[in-house]
Amino acid sequence: MKSPTRGLALDLTAGEDHYRAYVGPPRDYDLVSAMVFNLLTCAGLRQHHRLLDIGCGSLRVGRLLIPYLNQGNYFGVEPNQWLVDDGIANETGTDLVKLKSPTFSFKSSMEDFQSPLQLDYAIAQSIFSHCGTDLIEQWLSQVAPHMKDTGALFATFLTDTEDSKEHGWIYPGCVKYRPETLSALAATAGFEFRLLDWAHPRQSWALFSKNNYDSSLIDGGTVSWNRCVAKTLGQ
Repeated sequence: MKSPTRGLALDLTAGEDHYRAYVGPPRDYDLVSAMVFNLLTCAGLRQHHRLLDIGCGSLRVGRLLIPYLNQGNYFGVEPNQWLVDDGIANETGTDLVKLKSPTFSFKSSMEDFQSPLQLDYAIAQSIFSHCGTDLIEQWLSQVAPHMKDTGALFATFLTDTEDSKEHGWIYPGCVKYRPETLSALAATAGFEFRLLDWAHPRQSWALFSKNNYDSSLIDGGTVSWNRCVAKTLGQ
């Protein structure tokens, strides 16, 4: 059994064999956590919602989402179990896991989930930037049946004027796509695609929404906490 990694790993680079470094630049670990959590809550995430974290890794975002969501509402998929184990050991602790009862699948697909999860939200932070179109198509088609018709997937990718020709999982290398390509893949899986005005240190955010998703917090400019609070209070 692999010994758990410790510390902040600030001297390491992305992809190295440490729970914080393997998932991206260690110096951005906290930045990415805040970025995703703030986006989701500004877009309407509340504690009673059910959420899927695709490629949840070492719980970089899960360490904020698991305590926030009600018991049993967090689902994480991650083929590298050691990352989740180290995330629990270093970031959340076992007591929180027992209290909140997150569900983890150590697969590279949704095969462990036979019954619809009735998800309100899903995230794929820095996943599509390492996937060939075959894997992006797989994830979209497999996640779609688990989402409510009001649900949405928030995902990041790297933009370019030409599409990558790679297939499968590319890591630590990256791939780039035209937004039009992802829009077409989204439509095939029953999602509507749109780019989001939400800052990312290296990538672009996109929304893959189901038919009855309420886009009022997304449309018309920058996603904003002020807009979210105003709508919640009926202003």
